[in-house]
Amino acid sequence: MSYYQVLQVHSQATQQEIKQSYRRLAKLFHPDTQTSSANNQKIIELNKAYEVLSNPKNRRQYDYEMQSGMNGQFISDTQERTAQATRQYHHYRRTKGSEGLSYQEWMQKVYHPSDRLICQIIQPLTSEIENLAADPFDDQLLEDFQQYLEECGQYLQLLQQKFSAYPNPPQLANVAANLYYCLNHLGDGIKELEWFTLNYDEHYLHTGQEIFRIAERLRYEASSQF
Repeated sequence: MSYYQVLQVHSQATQQEIKQSYRRLAKLFHPDTQTSSANNQKIIELNKAYEVLSNPKNRRQYDYEMQSGMNGQFISDTQERTAQATRQYHHYRRTKGSEGLSYQEWMQKVYHPSDRLICQIIQPLTSEIENLAADPFDDQLLEDFQQYLEECGQYLQLLQQKFSAYPNPPQLANVAANLYYCLNHLGDGIKELEWFTLNYDEHYLHTGQEIFRIAERLRYEASSQF
């Protein structure tokens, strides 16, 4: 079966149609529904298909390989994303290092506002999950959790813009590196939590929490260098 058949959508389906069908099927087959339709293998197949088709770039590559008769393999690897972030950071330092602000300017324009935004992402997570735990299948509770994740995404975008707009002075390189890796992990954590809202698989919930904990540690390491 093609990934489109797995998700029960047409090959020309919109991203919204793919998302809606995935959520409908994930809820139908999820083991926690405790219904006769529960099927863990189906969940695995749905996750694999959605991970490809929900990403426009991966979807284009998949369509090309399908048309070419190739058997594509798409793997999401957190370690590779971290390695990529490291390469991007070093490139950023090479191209921006000479343009850094003064110590006080960078602290005022980047560090302090960034630290506040990071807290606005991380600190509500525990209470948000506790609220959702009352009934993860409740549409209103899930919608509230999704709203929190959308706000996290907006905060993260602001953080990334602020960080890239003001290169750090050399004496704050270690602080900037920890912040950079913190933002990278927050992005990964938000993605994992978003996956949970789509397929109700607690693996993504736990992984997202763990990634947020790593991000919190990186934030602490940045602050401890003053």
